[in-house]
Amino acid sequence: MRYVPILGLGLLLTVSGTHVLDAADKAAAAKAGQQDDLIYTPPKKPTPRARVGGTLRGTEGNEPELVALVPDHVGLTVKQTPRLNWYLSKPTTYPLRFTLNDTQKIVPLYEGSLPVPTEAGVQSIDLKSLGLTLEPNVQYRWFVSASPNPESPSRDIVAGGMIERCEFSECLTITSVNLTCDRESVRTNTLIGFWYDAMGCVCSLIEKDPKDPSLRRLRAALLRQVGLNGVADWDLRSIQNSAK
Repeated sequence: MRYVPILGLGLLLTVSGTHVLDAADKAAAAKAGQQDDLIYTPPKKPTPRARVGGTLRGTEGNEPELVALVPDHVGLTVKQTPRLNWYLSKPTTYPLRFTLNDTQKIVPLYEGSLPVPTEAGVQSIDLKSLGLTLEPNVQYRWFVSASPNPESPSRDIVAGGMIERCEFSECLTITSVNLTCDRESVRTNTLIGFWYDAMGCVCSLIEKDPKDPSLRRLRAALLRQVGLNGVADWDLRSIQNSAK
């Protein structure tokens, strides 16, 4: 089963009244022919700058760097419990914390420690395992932070982004819907603007088959779509290193 867009009707994908992608946009995007056939179409509604951190300075410094694998605007999902992905530049012993905020509320919905990864690379946060569910049409901010000195929060190394869940029955004007995670669903979700579903899927595929170079290239192409070139380069170097 595949996602099959209804192009002939000229229908729109809509999130909170925002046009995500119409037939004319899709045709123009396909004509552009970007790397690996991936074309990310962000929501048309203006949204605030959403990405915290996101630029890798290199691995020569003493401190680890954290990068949220998100666009610099509110990213979309259709899932109640999507995966959130972030990148760690080097192993660390610093305590890690995850925070989830409803942008309309002052008190965080969740704040808790994360397991410290034993290796650098892309990491995942499973909201379902944390008992967290996203409500539709609500914007959330999320952060991952590393604390060199827990008694001095101002020194924390922080990365994060924003996410909004689109109610599945309200915003998808497509037929033969199948949420199975595969390469085609990554491309389709990227094209119709559901960033978190595309990124979460490709990261899951890589976890299952970390030595498949085509999956690494697919994720690198997706990361370049939103300017995360440093993490994309890391993925491509990983291909070269595994081939040695």
